[in-house]
Amino acid sequence: MEFSREIILIVEDEDIARKNMEHILKKEGYEVMAVDSGVKALNLLKEKSFDLVITDLKMENVDGMQVLKKSRKLQPYTEVIMITGYATVDSAVNAMKEGAYHYIGKPYKFDEVRQITKEALLKRRLVLENLQLKESLKKTRQMPFIIGKSEAMVSVKKTIEQIAPSDSNVLILGESGTGKELVAKAIHNLSPRSEKKFIAFNCGSFTEELMANELFGHEKDAFTGATKQKAGLIEAADGGTVFLDEIGDMPLTMQVKLLRMMQEKELLRVGGVEAIPVDVRFVAATHRDLKEDVEKGYFRQDLFYRINVITIQLPPLAEREGDVPLLAYHFLGQSIQAKKKNIQEIDRDALALLSQYSWPGNIRELENVIESAVTLGKGPMVGVEDLPGYLRDLTIEIFRRPDSNFPSLEEHEKRYIEWVLEKNEGNKTKAARVLGIDRVSLWRKIKRYNL
Repeated sequence: MEFSREIILIVEDEDIARKNMEHILKKEGYEVMAVDSGVKALNLLKEKSFDLVITDLKMENVDGMQVLKKSRKLQPYTEVIMITGYATVDSAVNAMKEGAYHYIGKPYKFDEVRQITKEALLKRRLVLENLQLKESLKKTRQMPFIIGKSEAMVSVKKTIEQIAPSDSNVLILGESGTGKELVAKAIHNLSPRSEKKFIAFNCGSFTEELMANELFGHEKDAFTGATKQKAGLIEAADGGTVFLDEIGDMPLTMQVKLLRMMQEKELLRVGGVEAIPVDVRFVAATHRDLKEDVEKGYFRQDLFYRINVITIQLPPLAEREGDVPLLAYHFLGQSIQAKKKNIQEIDRDALALLSQYSWPGNIRELENVIESAVTLGKGPMVGVEDLPGYLRDLTIEIFRRPDSNFPSLEEHEKRYIEWVLEKNEGNKTKAARVLGIDRVSLWRKIKRYNL
């Protein structure tokens, strides 16, 4: 999917108001079409695609609500802004319930129109970007869906691509919930072992006896209840990759058995006497400080050096500047599909709050928050009121602070343009086409942001 050029449809039956709006938006570099009735707008929506519709609410024959409903039906990813001189709470609520992005009253302020238009189009680009990433994922099995444009995650992705073709063992470090297993899968899928199995095992979930049985398997009659022979996970992954999550929780005696297996490239099933050769690549992960555990005697030094040939440090979500909106919309898409909910967006206050929160539970916490909001939400969008109580309690503190460090829309736009230019290897013509603007507009933005 390619981003189409950003085109705005204005639907306004008052000549002066329509011409003023058209003038404002054309000066901003948008392609604008303007009509004086809802009937004409409906005909255009059937024939042409728009990125944004700005419509008056009160019009004869076909009003703004009808334009909104038809737009959502024909072009579900097109944002709609409602404008009216009859600004009431009820009409605002009804418009938002039907999927309007925002609602402003007449006489409108030019700066307000510019700002809300920017925000609506930015939101649409984020949604389309996620759709594009999903389509790319369908076309290739290679790189799992690792979302992130922050500097830290770009570095992680480059490291994955660099080390995956080798056969070296990898140690992934990071807090719980930062996506260590997803990185391990990416390493496997980009490696020569990708056609073989990827098997994940959590070392903190089993007793030593069960761990040995799961990893190495057992022979018939090895213990009470062992009525037949069973291959372990390492043997089942022969030729592939074994991911040992939370390896820092593995008991010392089990560490000895694992080290021997890694050194000899063979294993003994529980109760067995015959060594079985295996060829696997190990990717391990932990949230613990293994160097400190080695010094304290909790983790074997020889095993540490065996698994720590290459290290990848995953950043906590709080340090991934600009990634929260992308992840939030990704999880929103997953949740509405699973729960059959008609929710298409996250409102601005909720998104600002999500971006400001420190996320001690990292990506897993964000995923749970979005799933909860979709499950409990009753409106057409995720709002602050749909977020968990501990997040809602932060709104007063966050929104009152004059020095709140929210990234501005300009900062979002700058990062997005940088990313598009990088993906197109600096080709400004291709980048402008993806961004939906002309080359001159792109050149101005590059100069403005000193890119």
